[in-house]
Amino acid sequence: MDVMERIDQQVKGNPVVLFMKGTPQFPMCGFSSRAAEALNRCGEDFAYVNVLADAEVFENLPRYADWPTFPQLYINGELVGGCDITLEMYQSGELEKAVKAAINQQSGAA
Repeated sequence: MDVMERIDQQVKGNPVVLFMKGTPQFPMCGFSSRAAEALNRCGEDFAYVNVLADAEVFENLPRYADWPTFPQLYINGELVGGCDITLEMYQSGELEKAVKAAINQQSGAA
């Protein structure tokens, strides 16, 4: 499987996935740390990919959705954006609603 297929599989196979530098427990940059913290505060589990652990993903993810920076948040297979957009959505309450809706949709809950 080539790298673009692997990225696509992660994006489409998880209701919420954050491509970040490091992990939510050990973020390796401030932007990734803030985005992961906003997601954690939504109270739902989310998938993540440590782009520093996979050079192919690190090099090719910016081409996947034409978004040049990390982190990148995807909800229901759609690019939401990076750190700034994630934080704006969190502050407005939109992020928690979107995350909970995506998780509930995947689990079949109403």
